[in-house]
Amino acid sequence: MNILFIEDDPMNRRVVKDMLDVAGATMAEAGLAEEGLARIEYEDFDVILVDLRMPGMDGMEAIRRIRARGDAKANLPVIVITADTGVDLREQCLEAGADDVLFKPVAMDALFDSIGRVLAIRGGGGGMIL
Repeated sequence: MNILFIEDDPMNRRVVKDMLDVAGATMAEAGLAEEGLARIEYEDFDVILVDLRMPGMDGMEAIRRIRARGDAKANLPVIVITADTGVDLREQCLEAGADDVLFKPVAMDALFDSIGRVLAIRGGGGGMIL
């Protein structure tokens, strides 16, 4: 299982990487949305994790751009991981094209459950033990 985490905070990326290591997944990192979109262009991922608030392009716009692609990568599972809160935030993320929304701090079981759910819906799995 190859997962891309688009997140500007290195500590948040490290915490999630440590969780995914337990499950035997490989995690690539991008500190900016633009960098993440470039990696999606040239690399294959099973799941995309994305933060909402980053310098430059935000996570919502990154999700919209993924969904607007004209190829199979437009259907990649996308899970938002955010510290943001708001009455309609979850709905806004889903409308932008996210498959699920998790709120920081993320528990390992919640992360694994979310990945399992979105993969069951969109297909895939890549051998990750959840």
